[in-house]
Amino acid sequence: MLLTLDLIGILVFAISGGLVAVRNQLDIVGVIGIAVATGLGGGVIRDVVIGAVPPPALADWRYLLVPVVGGLVTFYWHPAVERLERVINVFDAFGLGLFCVAGALKAQEYGLGPVPSAALGMLTGVGGGIIRDLLVGRVPVIFRYRELYAIPALAGAAVAATGVELGVEPAVMIAPAAAVTIGWRLLAIRRGWVAPVPRGRDQPPVAR
Repeated sequence: MLLTLDLIGILVFAISGGLVAVRNQLDIVGVIGIAVATGLGGGVIRDVVIGAVPPPALADWRYLLVPVVGGLVTFYWHPAVERLERVINVFDAFGLGLFCVAGALKAQEYGLGPVPSAALGMLTGVGGGIIRDLLVGRVPVIFRYRELYAIPALAGAAVAATGVELGVEPAVMIAPAAAVTIGWRLLAIRRGWVAPVPRGRDQPPVAR
């Protein structure tokens, strides 16, 4: 089950990463490289932290094939992909939900408690995006002004970790925990919800 979640999330994030690379006018090597980094980055960080080495992303050919395919699809058919950007945002929300839950559950498999498992689940969901944005020279999406992204990821991971800690089967926790992240993220996009900022700092910073 975790393998399936991982591969679906990897494909979704790889496509979003490839699209960012295309918009930054990178060549085919750059597009595939960004797609792979986006799809695998968070999972690799998680696996190194919990001691699951070598990471499956390097030991299992499927983990490498999926983001490469996602990058190639985006490179050759990016006009069609860009027209589906709203759909990609939905896919990204689903990928975020799947990744943060899978990350939290895997961390617990390796003996971590609910709090560190939730933190690693969030890192699994946002890590690839951070790497992607740094590689193309832009502020990572989770650090942008009032972007509500990491908080939903942490919430879903916390639900998964807490449920398992209370004795619920991991397979039972996947859907409700992922739904917390996916639903929150989609509502934030649709309704313009934003992360809180310090009082008196409700305007975006001036570019200097």
